[in-house]
Amino acid sequence: QVQLVESGGGLVQAGGSLRLSCAASGRAFSNYAIGWFRQAPGKEREFVTAISRSGINTYYADSVKDRSTISRDNTKNTVYLRMNGLEPENTAVYYCAADDYDGDYGSAFLDAYDYWGQGTQVTVCS
Repeated sequence: QVQLVESGGGLVQAGGSLRLSCAASGRAFSNYAIGWFRQAPGKEREFVTAISRSGINTYYADSVKDRSTISRDNTKNTVYLRMNGLEPENTAVYYCAADDYDGDYGSAFLDAYDYWGQGTQVTVCS
């Protein structure tokens, strides 16, 4: 089992940047692919980005791929999500999740993930 804690959210002006962190504790962090999802008020939770266990393979939603970078440091048990050019429609609670799939891949599907953090609020003002 793994526990996940997100941090780095906050209030930012449109056009600004944030770096979110997902810190893990528990079982070997490198056994898990990590995904980021977000949920805006009144909307369903949606995929943002994912990174494979090794960090070699990364995946992005079309809406963020030109403005976001996911990375991981397995020595620090942490995954990072850097988001640039933030817009008000990016306002949401951002969640990280862990998938113990036995392969070096990541998934865009919520159901693939076994463990979830509590989320961190990102608010972008115009």
